Amino acid sequence: MGIIELLGLAGSVSLISGWRLYLTVFVTGLTMRLQWISLPENLQMLDAFANPWVLAISALGAVAEFFADKILWLDSIWDTIHTAIRPLGGALLALAVVDAGDPAWQVIVFLLGGGAAMISHSAKAGARALVNTSPEPVSNAVVSTGEDIATGGLLFLTFANPVAALIIASVMLILCIFLVYKGYRLWRQIVSGGS
Repeated sequence: MGIIELLGLAGSVSLISGWRLYLTVFVTGLTMRLQWISLPENLQMLDAFANPWVLAISALGAVAEFFADKILWLDSIWDTIHTAIRPLGGALLALAVVDAGDPAWQVIVFLLGGGAAMISHSAKAGARALVNTSPEPVSNAVVSTGEDIATGGLLFLTFANPVAALIIASVMLILCIFLVYKGYRLWRQIVSGGS
């Protein structure tokens, strides 16, 4: 795997983990366990994801997140709890994928992976908080199901074609930054309007 493929894989997995960390870890481990993907030598560290305990815990977390994400306001509580967990998970996933030997690169990859996961998590949490203000209960489940489908599709693409995943991850990152910016501006309008 070349540097572009590694960056695509690390960037995509980091961004996706900002939405669905447990599903990302589970799918990564399952693809390795079933030998759907074969890892090059520099990525053998990721074999830990195929461990039955890691698979079981990440599957349990993915199921819990699937249901918590469909319930109005419980999804925002879940997102609040995971504000520290998802970025850290994204940082560790990126570090595991790149597995740079140079300590300076390890720090850079860790920071970029965590930053990408934090940006996507912030965009998701902010968008979901806005969806929760709508009076009907259906939009929350629809948005959550859309996130589930997008996560599954992006994970499949990440492992099937890391270069295409890098392009999509870049577009996702730009979209997430835009959503965070718009959310911040909306928050400022609300705060300044209430003063």
